[in-house]
Amino acid sequence: MTTDKRARQKANRASRVAAAEAAAQRARLRSRLMMYSGLAMLVIGAIIAFALLRGDDDPTATTPVGPYGEDECPAEDGSSPRQIDFTDRQPLCIDQAVTYTAVFDTSEGEVRVTLDTAATPITTNNFVTLARWGYYDDTTLFRTDTGIDIIQGGSPHTESAGDPGPGYSLPDEPTFDFDGAGLAGTYSYEPGQLVMARTAVPDGASAQFFFTTGPLASLLDASGNFDGTGTYVTFGATDDDGLAVLQAIIGLDAGGGPSRTVTINSVTILEG
Repeated sequence: MTTDKRARQKANRASRVAAAEAAAQRARLRSRLMMYSGLAMLVIGAIIAFALLRGDDDPTATTPVGPYGEDECPAEDGSSPRQIDFTDRQPLCIDQAVTYTAVFDTSEGEVRVTLDTAATPITTNNFVTLARWGYYDDTTLFRTDTGIDIIQGGSPHTESAGDPGPGYSLPDEPTFDFDGAGLAGTYSYEPGQLVMARTAVPDGASAQFFFTTGPLASLLDASGNFDGTGTYVTFGATDDDGLAVLQAIIGLDAGGGPSRTVTINSVTILEG
């Protein structure tokens, strides 16, 4: 009886030890899974933040030759019939020696942006010409992102980042290095800028844009946290009054978009 009792006690101890070891192993596994899940969420978050700044769903539907197209220019006074679909890049319609101002008449107030014709003539010409075609009229500023202090718009077809765009893409200004892992740009960002959205491929912008509204926009700098940062072409800047309107708009953020519809009634181009 004594031997049987000791055998049972020994077996019970072995069973308890085995159960304890199994529980410890499960705890270690749960800990590793939680760590990997946290890392995965950080990576996914960075990818999503970058992807949402895409310029259009398929901006390379055509492959234009040269930075400018050959179609006619719209009327400078904006009186041409509205057009949002094109088969080629915009022709050269601006005078590169002239300074242009884009006046955004929005439902939340006016934002005046001085465009940088000298540094970004291709991008500026594209925006001015699209604006004169009425491309941006009666569209919305559909995205607000307080994580990087930006407001995005320029999607007349879908009012979303997945808009098909005007039917072409723009050459990058300047040309960015593509190292196989992603684009490497040179731009940095501060409040009050007008910037082109883009896809992650070379020459990935076309019509969508975003405004920078606060210091967190610097996360998109060339030395920022997301692959491809520094490649969003900055082509204009607003004044203090315009920035105040933009900050009021991002103050409406309701988790990815404004709490009420913010409409761009029109974009008027002024010269000089």
